[in-house]
Amino acid sequence: MFLHIYFKSHKMLCMCILISVHFRYVVFHPFLDEILMGKIKGCSPEGVHVSLGFFDDIIIPPESLQQPAKFDEAEQVWVWEYETEEGAHDLYMDIGEDIRFRVVDETFIDTSPTGPSTADASSSTDTVETQRKEAPYTLVGSISEPGLGLLSWWTNN
Repeated sequence: MFLHIYFKSHKMLCMCILISVHFRYVVFHPFLDEILMGKIKGCSPEGVHVSLGFFDDIIIPPESLQQPAKFDEAEQVWVWEYETEEGAHDLYMDIGEDIRFRVVDETFIDTSPTGPSTADASSSTDTVETQRKEAPYTLVGSISEPGLGLLSWWTNN
């Protein structure tokens, strides 16, 4: 959020224009093992993708889901096969559902632009497309503990 922008023109040898900008910014950096709540943005064979509304690069990989879990190809959702005395119940992780998860890892990738390379133009285009697909900061979550997962799974009785 910009608070103030000041323009000043100085008549010097270089004819410089100085701009003073005052602003505020928010840094998002959760602690490892911190419990967060978000919404399921989507599911894929790679895991459950979660959004916090202001940050979308969160993934919960299959090995970090409540077990046993399976990916339903037809519905494109993950399913927890919950066992009870009455038998197995399939609990679906649908898009838009509220989810509670633990932060277990984070990845920082330097996405700064690089200078021109000596490679041909087609391979440099592929490199640029690859850089655009990578998120500079990614969180890895887990719901493999009691109390974690969809909020609807853990209702108070």
